[in-house]
Amino acid sequence: MHRRALLDLLARYAKRRPGEQALVRRFEEFVRGHEDCLSRSCRPGHVTASAWILSPCGEQVLLTHHKKLGKWLQLGGHVDGEPQVERACLREAQEESGMQRFSFVSGDDALTPLDLDVHAIPARAVEPEHLHWDVRFLLQAAPAQPLVCSDESNRLEWVEAGALSTFTQEESVLRLHRKAVELRR
Repeated sequence: MHRRALLDLLARYAKRRPGEQALVRRFEEFVRGHEDCLSRSCRPGHVTASAWILSPCGEQVLLTHHKKLGKWLQLGGHVDGEPQVERACLREAQEESGMQRFSFVSGDDALTPLDLDVHAIPARAVEPEHLHWDVRFLLQAAPAQPLVCSDESNRLEWVEAGALSTFTQEESVLRLHRKAVELRR
């Protein structure tokens, strides 16, 4: 089953985050119930992958001002059929930041997502409103890499952790920061 790797990630997440069992069950039901969940063709919604990117020193996070949504967010996007969602996360981080070298930060021997999030994407042109089932990972950028803004962003910005709330009040973004801090303790 091409969704087995994703279900394994969700199982590891459930073990790490016992207080989020209802969310994990929702994800699992969606993944099991939609064979095309990894593709944009899945009309009710589809799996996406995001990266919460730490600077090489770990004191800053990388935010993008998203063109379509007009908000400061973490980097990420569609998995486009990639069954290893962490690979899609890495691809999106590379495409949207211009940086090429990252390491996953998981806190375990086995890679585990940092966060899960389900959010609605508004209708646009011929695309109806749909859900993004976002699997989020913690990455740390390697040193000495320039940022290159992609066509999907207005701007990229390294943000000091203490200044994060001046860029965004999006709870899902602030939650990523809280979980990253907790994981790195």
